[in-house]
Amino acid sequence: MSKSLKRNKDELLHQELLTNSILAYLAEHPHASDTLEGIAEWWVMRQQVRVGVKMLKKALSELKERGYVEKIGRGEKAQYHLKTEAIESHLKLRGGDDAIVPKTNVG
Repeated sequence: MSKSLKRNKDELLHQELLTNSILAYLAEHPHASDTLEGIAEWWVMRQQVRVGVKMLKKALSELKERGYVEKIGRGEKAQYHLKTEAIESHLKLRGGDDAIVPKTNVG
């Protein structure tokens, strides 16, 4: 795929994400109105943070399952911290401290 086609595809995807963010905000706040700058800061960023938190929750859950972090408490007040022994073990298996992220087999 050429660079220009990839760039166009990326721009279309980004535009679709922005459109969905705006519509999601308006669905929750049907009487909202704001300036372009306000929409960027409050409507779009708010929706992206929500999506970001969902992805973060999944990532932390995976790290917990793999034994890299420990979750203390429940609900929104739960806290996560590094399980040092798990990282040290991982680094020994990996042969150094240059790569913290576990290797995954792709394809």
